[in-house]
Amino acid sequence: MCDFAFFGEYICKRKNRNKRLIMSKKTIVLESIDPIEIYGAANKNLEALCTYFPNLKVVARGNEIILEGTEEDTLSFEKKLHMLIERRQHKMNVTPYDVEDLFDGESSPDRFKLTGESTIVYGNDGKPIKARNRTQQEMVKSYFENDLLFAVGPAGTGKTYIAIALAVRALKNREIKRIILTRPAVEAGERLGFLPGDLKDKLDPYLQPLYDALGDMIPGKRLQEFMAEGTIQIAPLAYMRGRTLDRACVILDEAQNTNLGQLKMFLTRMGCDAKFIVTGDASQIDLPNKRDSGLLKGIELTKNIKGVKTIFFKNEDIVRHPLVAKIVKAFEKEEQA
Repeated sequence: MCDFAFFGEYICKRKNRNKRLIMSKKTIVLESIDPIEIYGAANKNLEALCTYFPNLKVVARGNEIILEGTEEDTLSFEKKLHMLIERRQHKMNVTPYDVEDLFDGESSPDRFKLTGESTIVYGNDGKPIKARNRTQQEMVKSYFENDLLFAVGPAGTGKTYIAIALAVRALKNREIKRIILTRPAVEAGERLGFLPGDLKDKLDPYLQPLYDALGDMIPGKRLQEFMAEGTIQIAPLAYMRGRTLDRACVILDEAQNTNLGQLKMFLTRMGCDAKFIVTGDASQIDLPNKRDSGLLKGIELTKNIKGVKTIFFKNEDIVRHPLVAKIVKAFEKEEQA
């Protein structure tokens, strides 16, 4: 039975059914971290951890946790607690889902760490997918330190590809339950109504770049299964309205084609344990009135919010054919003339 006491004290009481075991008492002091970040909202993380130690008495007062139970239980509890703290250092927050993972054989905090040159995921051809320049490395690092990430810059800088790689990695590591990829249904020079077929037929060509990236990282048959069961969803932005997206990595691509209202609608879909990545190129706005784009306005409005980070890519970060960077630069000169 778990009881919540007043004055910020959390007590998890368990009966010791084996009187012959050697009992011990230990106090753990949480230093250099806010205890609430570990205990969780309404002590949900601590309560979840206690369920794995039915014979251990746990009392939390402020930054101190007092343990009473067998030596084996106290040592095991302390080990798992330190793993949870280590995990928090590489995530924006930890939840009861993280506590579950500690006991599922995948508790090594190393799987949450990515240095600039670390492999994000392995492609279907067995080749590692890594950040290829400093800006991509900064994007990877910022993903683990924030829950909302904007990645803005020219075409060919790998913004969307890295975002999808991070999402696939999170899915494989069971950090999330699903991946949701979306784009505003604004096309360069075409209207969906004039295209042949049903809605899926109309949208699939427009969403093909997202399918291509996923196809590089997930075997075709498995990808089809994920999409059939809803683990991976690809849909136009309008389909996000009214949804709450929990424990998901959600990527909004081509965000320069959203107005401020649409961007707000998307960002407010964020649920518990979700990661949102917004990618876009302010130089490729397809809206009739380019001033209607909400991407840069949204970045400005959220820039001082903790947990939000913006990464700006430049022409030098383009990773496609060397000519692409020169072409982008030439067009920029013409547009500025």
